[in-house]
Amino acid sequence: MSVQTVTVARHAMATRFEILLHGENPTALRAAGEQALDEVERLEDQLSLYRPTSEISHVNRYAAERPVRVTPPVFALLAQARRLWEETHGTFDVTVGPLVRCWGFMGGTGQLPDPQALAAARACVGMQWVGLDPLDCTVRFARPGLLLDLGAIGKGYAIDHAALVLQEAGVTSALLHGGTSSSFAIGAPPDSPGWRAAIPRPAAHAANALGPSGAATGQDAILATAPLREESLSVSAVWGRSFHADGHTYGHVIDPRTAEPVQRAVLAAIVLPSATEADALSTALLTLGEEGLDLLARTRPGLRALLVVPETGAGRFRTLARGDWLPGAGEARGEA
Repeated sequence: MSVQTVTVARHAMATRFEILLHGENPTALRAAGEQALDEVERLEDQLSLYRPTSEISHVNRYAAERPVRVTPPVFALLAQARRLWEETHGTFDVTVGPLVRCWGFMGGTGQLPDPQALAAARACVGMQWVGLDPLDCTVRFARPGLLLDLGAIGKGYAIDHAALVLQEAGVTSALLHGGTSSSFAIGAPPDSPGWRAAIPRPAAHAANALGPSGAATGQDAILATAPLREESLSVSAVWGRSFHADGHTYGHVIDPRTAEPVQRAVLAAIVLPSATEADALSTALLTLGEEGLDLLARTRPGLRALLVVPETGAGRFRTLARGDWLPGAGEARGEA
């Protein structure tokens, strides 16, 4: 029987999840793909800040008053988020929600915050205020006003779980992606040593950054291509949700340490075996800028990273890379 190709897709977590599968049994491939997307939807119901019945919403509602019990998987994810917060010197922080809301990016397109409101929000940010009790699987906030938002880790977590569903179903060749920011490669496509996912240059950010096609809008629009096999690629960038005010552009990624939109980089990409970690660490690298390359390389041997930082002059940028990227990556200069 010849190799068949099946594509399944669904809207979840405010983006489009798509899975491209190769194999000899298209019926089984489609069933496995749909089961994987069912898992993404289940996790959205469990983790979404915007679903009032989710475990995270329940924690946000009551944890300032009393310890709130969560399921072991959710507790494990929150414990992992705390470890990542510590390892990234606070630049990845699932308590950043009050700042995101203050800057108008929580369900909106952004706005300049009131200084007093921003100061109040900043006082409610930091994993040091989140108590995790592993014996009872409970979460407790040390002060009111805290807000857990798993938006910078939840998509990667969902992709890891969806990939596990596919692998348990016997799928040996598939590419999963969620929107333009997170992907995971299982095996390799037919007649190729691995999958490839493309990352656009800053000037081409409106193009599709990731996907089964691995292409942006023309080869000249591609900043780099990531070869993937049993690995995840996560891309974080300042564009998407942003607004202009007082001659500046403000993006939706907020530095928890300064309470301001990030300024040190415009794009960060991470390749790791774990989509959960890649999702979180791409956000941290975008926030840290150049110093983050050495920091993350020390904590994750074998990590591949790509970083685009602004230079003096409108539209100028510099690209730095660790590990294997094709083509156009490495220490380079270009025009955005």
